[in-house]
Amino acid sequence: MGTDTVHTPSADGAAELRREQRGWYFYDWACSVYSTSVLTVFLGPYLTSVAESAADAEGYVHPLGIPVRAGSFFAYSVSLSVIVAVLAMPLVGAAADRTGRKKPLLAAAAYLGATATTAMFFLDGDRYLLGGALLVVANAAQSVAMMLYNSYLPQIAPPEQRDAVSSRGWAFGYAAGSLVLVVNLVLYTGHDGFGLSESTAVRICLASAGLWWGAFALIPLRRLRDRRPTARGATLPGFRQLAATVRDMRRHPLTLAFLLAYLVYNDGVQTVISQASVYGSEELGLGQSTLIGAVLLVQVLAVAGALAMGRLARTYGAKRTILGSLAAWTLTLAAGYFLPAGAPVWFFVLAAGIGLVLGGSQALSRSLFSHLVPPGKEAEYFSAYEMSDRGMSWLGPLLFGVTYQLTGSYRDAIVSLVGFFVIGFALLARVPVRRAIAEAGNPVPDRI
Repeated sequence: MGTDTVHTPSADGAAELRREQRGWYFYDWACSVYSTSVLTVFLGPYLTSVAESAADAEGYVHPLGIPVRAGSFFAYSVSLSVIVAVLAMPLVGAAADRTGRKKPLLAAAAYLGATATTAMFFLDGDRYLLGGALLVVANAAQSVAMMLYNSYLPQIAPPEQRDAVSSRGWAFGYAAGSLVLVVNLVLYTGHDGFGLSESTAVRICLASAGLWWGAFALIPLRRLRDRRPTARGATLPGFRQLAATVRDMRRHPLTLAFLLAYLVYNDGVQTVISQASVYGSEELGLGQSTLIGAVLLVQVLAVAGALAMGRLARTYGAKRTILGSLAAWTLTLAAGYFLPAGAPVWFFVLAAGIGLVLGGSQALSRSLFSHLVPPGKEAEYFSAYEMSDRGMSWLGPLLFGVTYQLTGSYRDAIVSLVGFFVIGFALLARVPVRRAIAEAGNPVPDRI
């Protein structure tokens, strides 16, 4: 993105920034319902069941003539969507830089994703290819929109506010996810009373997430404002902009070291989010109502967890707080391997552990990275941050899918993700963040 940065605002300017911040929070409120209801809860088990109904006697489907286990189709579709997003993001980012019209591009990505999600209402029978295609479009559009959304953070919040603003954005998203999941739970569990089949109830839940996304995206699109492009941002198209940013990052190796650690452990986080419901339904034999309840618990605790970890960071520093969350992720995921089938209580315990560290680990990573960016290059580096993030986050779903394909065991697939958190912890622990902040040319906070 461009290279706008926040200077000390006047009273009127401060009021305008607060208005933009409140609008910014509402994009998380709008789009997180897709991540929660669609990607985390309903689509994985439902698309897997649709693929299984289309499978041959050996349990394989054959998209484009390629034999794929029906149980791996969802994970492979998530990986493909990430690859599409990575190809699109440099092009969209360069267009935003050249024109300075970030908001129309955010609108286009948001409404493309919302439309594809709403169209999931038509995913029935054995239409697994339609489901895969809609997932690729919706997830890629969501990734592009999040790149544009995150790049607003350094424009609307000065450095001392970013931990709080970032954490509030995550909290807004988890609150929306909780609210909509309650409605989903009522509809799904009472579908007979509403005169609906189970399949129809699931498809309504999927489509309603798209309608919610589109409706509430209007708020940030009214409140956020475009900034004038810089000449530098307008000169480099597409992947040349990303390459130039990466070359500039090589002059700040400690910033790159943090980014590498984040890419590794965040890949594990994203894969757990997208594959946990498949693990619960296929390996543990848990019903959809149990899964919805568990994810609802994650959402409620993630609101408190994001805000609590923000406070912990003020006491212990963001780096130590993130490291603590990665240790908790590792223990939680390892425990998941031993969960007994058909025991929802232990699955809820696992969900509680995930919820308490989920939002905070992501929010603090985003705000900590903002301190490692050279002054005047905040939005440009955040663009590379998001593109690099999505560039790695195909690996976890792919590993999950390949492990299941080779072993036929979702337990082996879920425990294979532990390595992302162990390696990410080791890489982050080696980053001297205070020196990294100083070498980036930023003031070093008292506690970081």
